[in-house]
Amino acid sequence: MTLSTIAVHLDHTERCEQRTVLATRLAKAHGSHLCAIVPTGVGHGAALVDMGSSVGSIAAADRLIAAASLHLRRRAETVAHVFRCRIKELGCPSFDVCLVDGEPLDALLGHGRACDLLIVGQVDAAATVVGKARHMHEEAMLHSGRPVLIVPRTGDFACVGQRVLVAWDGSREAAMAVRGALPLLRRAAQVTLVSMPPDDDQDTVGRWCIPQTTHWLMRHGIDARTLCDRADGRIADGLVARARSLQADPVVMGGYGHSRARERTLGGVTREMLAQAGVPVLMAH
Repeated sequence: MTLSTIAVHLDHTERCEQRTVLATRLAKAHGSHLCAIVPTGVGHGAALVDMGSSVGSIAAADRLIAAASLHLRRRAETVAHVFRCRIKELGCPSFDVCLVDGEPLDALLGHGRACDLLIVGQVDAAATVVGKARHMHEEAMLHSGRPVLIVPRTGDFACVGQRVLVAWDGSREAAMAVRGALPLLRRAAQVTLVSMPPDDDQDTVGRWCIPQTTHWLMRHGIDARTLCDRADGRIADGLVARARSLQADPVVMGGYGHSRARERTLGGVTREMLAQAGVPVLMAH
């Protein structure tokens, strides 16, 4: 498996620059084509008219819709222009920019499925967004069918992949995440497989097939060391602490092994990691 195509979600927020640089450097390192997805937010079929000549010919409601659509379109075009300028500076040889109308999440999912890795960012806690847009990174991970690299809302992550922490619990989701991360793992200077079984679980190593997993990675040219930390508290807290001690960049893990409704109600490793990790997290579901 290779990263032939990397897709990155772009918007008008300040953190877009961080994702642009990270995605570009990853694409250059892996010889990937980089696809920039810029959702316009313009509804399908929305009128885009010349406001200077059409004010007298359309109703007030239509004028408002047209003005809003024009604003959204111009903002998206500005985002695309800034991206192209940065790409020229950073020197990515193969890229394209897709301005996509419709709901932003639909645009991200539709184009994101035609890639090997999708890069998105956490929404700023202070941002004025509602509905699915506030959880776009989660929705992308759940529904894109691709591994998703989630960039935190704060911090400097111009490059990732030197020291990778793999959170392994033997689950389907963890297996999907590791497979999606194989190109990164092959290039990493250090890969650490971290498992955190409950204190009362005596046969976790056997049930989670930890030796078999490390042997499988070795056959892919990845020499991963293993750490088995007993979970004496919340697993997310333990993973965050271990990620800090290893200076991990990124953490690779499965997302939402339980139902999302249950995790939102009771808490869960996925949501807690996204809330406090402080480093990019590569997830798959």
